[in-house]
Amino acid sequence: MAKANYIRVIIDRAIHRELDYLVPETLADRVGVGSRVRVPFRDKSTLATVVAALDHSEAEGIRPIEAVIGEAPILSEQLLELARWISAYYCCPIETVMRSLLPQVIRRAEVGWKKQLFVRPARKIDNEEIEKLRKRAPRQAELLEVIAQLEGAMRAADLLRHTSLDNQTLRALVRRGLAELHEEAAVRDPHADEQFIATSNLVLNDEQSLALKRITQALDSPEDARPILLHGVTGSGKTEIYLQAIRAALERGRSAIVLVPEISLTPQTVEGFKGRFAEAQDAVAVLHSHLSEGERHDEWHKIHSGRARIAIGPRSAVFAPLKSLGLIVVDEEHENTYKQEEAPRYHARDVAVVRAKIEKCVVVLGSATPSLESYHNATTGKYRLATLTQRVDEKQMPLMRVVDLRQERRKERAIAILSGKLRGAIADRLEKREQTILFLNRRGFSTSLLCTNCGEARNCPNCSVALTFHRHVARLSCHLCGHTAAVPKKCPACGKDALIYAGFGTEKVESTVSQIFPKAAVRRMDADSMTRKEAYRETLRSFRAGKIEILVGTQMIAKGLHFPNVTLVGIINADLALHLPDFRAGERTFQLLTQVAGRAGRGETPGEVFVQTYTPFSPSIQFARHHDFAGYFQQELEFRERCDFPPFKHAILITIRSGHEERAKFSAETLMRRLKESLSPEFILGDPMPAPLEKLQGEFRFHILIRGEAIMRLSRLVRETLNKLPFPEDVTVTVDVDPYQLL
Repeated sequence: MAKANYIRVIIDRAIHRELDYLVPETLADRVGVGSRVRVPFRDKSTLATVVAALDHSEAEGIRPIEAVIGEAPILSEQLLELARWISAYYCCPIETVMRSLLPQVIRRAEVGWKKQLFVRPARKIDNEEIEKLRKRAPRQAELLEVIAQLEGAMRAADLLRHTSLDNQTLRALVRRGLAELHEEAAVRDPHADEQFIATSNLVLNDEQSLALKRITQALDSPEDARPILLHGVTGSGKTEIYLQAIRAALERGRSAIVLVPEISLTPQTVEGFKGRFAEAQDAVAVLHSHLSEGERHDEWHKIHSGRARIAIGPRSAVFAPLKSLGLIVVDEEHENTYKQEEAPRYHARDVAVVRAKIEKCVVVLGSATPSLESYHNATTGKYRLATLTQRVDEKQMPLMRVVDLRQERRKERAIAILSGKLRGAIADRLEKREQTILFLNRRGFSTSLLCTNCGEARNCPNCSVALTFHRHVARLSCHLCGHTAAVPKKCPACGKDALIYAGFGTEKVESTVSQIFPKAAVRRMDADSMTRKEAYRETLRSFRAGKIEILVGTQMIAKGLHFPNVTLVGIINADLALHLPDFRAGERTFQLLTQVAGRAGRGETPGEVFVQTYTPFSPSIQFARHHDFAGYFQQELEFRERCDFPPFKHAILITIRSGHEERAKFSAETLMRRLKESLSPEFILGDPMPAPLEKLQGEFRFHILIRGEAIMRLSRLVRETLNKLPFPEDVTVTVDVDPYQLL
C-alpha cells in the first residue's frame, strides 16, 4: 500500500459529497483505497470508506483521520468503480450505494469473530498415567482418555457434550498440567450441522457440452468475452453446466459468484454446490438476509480473506468481495426479484454484466424464459446465445391443458377453485402415489370482505386495496402495509348483517383441497406459513421424501425446484397478473406459467399441467401452452417497439408521494414543467398521472414516466433537475431507472 498524505472519503451519512482528510504519519502504513476509517465530522465521529489516496488537497481546514478500522482495505478499486457506475446509472447518491456494497454488520464493525475455547493434550500421555488417575478421580481419567487420543485441538463444548462430563472436570485436568485450553476464533457456519453428499460431474449431452465449451473458451480469453445467455427449457440441465463451468474457473485460479433469484432457492442451490465442491469445506460461502449477524460477518470475511472461492446468494451477493473473479452466474435471470425496490434501485443482472466488464470476467445469464431485454441483446449480437432445446435424458416436456373457467362457472354456477378436470387428475395421481403441485400467486383465505346490501368492501385505510381475510388468525390484513383489523360482525358502512367473503387465496385452496381429498397429505407454502427460519427447508425435505402428496403455494414454489415424482401441476388462476396496468404483465404471465409448468414430469413419468383461466386465448397463455418462447418473443417485441418500451427505449419512473393529495399533485406538475425545460425532444416525457395503486401506506402517489435511448444522459439530467427543485418536507420523490413495476 503506497503511503498517502491525504485521503478522500465517503462518510456513512447522506451529505451528497466526498470529503478530504489528513493522514497522520502513525496511520500512513495502514490506510489505502477501500479502507474503513473513523473520521471527525462536524462535532462527532463517524465511519467512512476511503475512495482515493491524494498527494495534496485544495480543501480548507482539513482535519486528520482518527483511526483505521481493520488490518486491510475491505473494498477493491473495481468494486468502488462499480459503485460509481451504479450511482450515475440509477440516479442515486454514492453513499446509498455504499450501504448496499457493505453489509451493515461489516460497516458497523461492532460484531467480531466469536472466540471459543479449544482443548488439547498438554503432553504425551500413556495408559499407565490414565490408570493411576482413575483410582483417585475416575471422571477426570475418563475425560483424559479421550483428550489423549486427539490429534489436534477440539472445541471444549463439543468434547464435554460428547463425553457427558462437565467443565469442572476439564479445569481440574488443566490444573494438573495434563490438558491445555486456548481461545480460537470459531467460524459461525450456517450449514455446520448439515451433511453434504459428495457428487461428481454428470455426463453432458451434445447441447450441454457445446454450451460449456463456449463458457470455457470465454474463461480463456475474458478480455473480449461477451455475456452468455444460456436459454434452456425447464429440466434441460442448466445447473450442471454452471457447476462444471465453476470447476473450470477454479482450475484456472479464478473465483465465482452464483446469483439465485430469492432466498428460498438458496438451500437447494447450496446443497448442490457444497456437494460438488465437498473437497474444500470452506470453498462455498452463502450471503443472504436470513443469516444471523454473526453468520453474515463470518461468511463475508471468509470470502474477503480468499478462503471461500464461490459465493452464493440473492441479488446483494453480486457485491461479494471475491478476489480474481472469473465467473458470475445469474440463474433465472428474468426474475423480478433481482430488481431492488428501494434505493439504490439496481438490477442485479445488469450490475453483474457491468462488474464482469470491469473485472474482465465471464458472466452467464441462465433462464428457460429469458427477459425480453436479454433475449433481444442475444439476437442482436450484444450477448452470445447458447441454447438447450431438450430436457436431460430425453424426458418429454409436460402436456399443458387449458381449462376455460367461464364454462366451469356456467356448469357449477359458482366460482370453481378446482375444475372438474383438475379434480379428476389429482384423484388419479393420488391413486398412483404420484405428487401434485397447485399454484396460486395470492395469499390468504378470501381476498375481500363484501357487503351484499350496500356493495362496500373492507378496504385498507392506508392503501388503495381491499383487506384480505386470513382464517388461521381470524383477521383482515393488508399485504402492502401490514395493517390488520378485526372481522366486523356487521357492515361498518350500512350496519346490515350482510357480509360475505369473496375471492380466494392459497389458504382457501389448501382448505378446499383437504375437504375434497380428506385422506391426502396437503401442505401450504407461502409467506404466511413459512415464518420460521427452517420451515422452507423442512417442507421441501418432507415433499422430497413423499410425506406430502399435494403442495399448495405461491411463486415460492414456482421455479428451480426438482422433484421427480411430481407429475401434475395445477395453475389455479392464470389471470391474476395478466390484466395489471403494466407493459410487462403479459411477459410475466408467460414466464410464470412456463416456470411453474416446468416442475412437472422431471422423473420417468411424463408430466401434465392444467391451466385454469378466464382468458384462454390470451397470447401469453397460448404460447406458454405450446412451449413456444420464440413465437411469444416475436409478437411481444413488435408491441414493445410500437409503444417505445424496453428493450427499444430505456424508462425512468419518477414517483411523487405525500400524505396530502393536492400537495403531491402540485409537486408532480411543477416537476414535469421543469423536466420539460431540461430535456431535449429526443426524450418522451409523460404527463403526471395518479399511480395505478393511488394510495400506499397512507400516501397519495403520482407517476411521471420518461423514455429515451441515452440513459446515462437522461439520468444525469433528471438528477440535476431534482437537485435544483425544493420540495415540501412532506413530499418524497423517488427515481426508478429501468423500473420493473409500474404500479
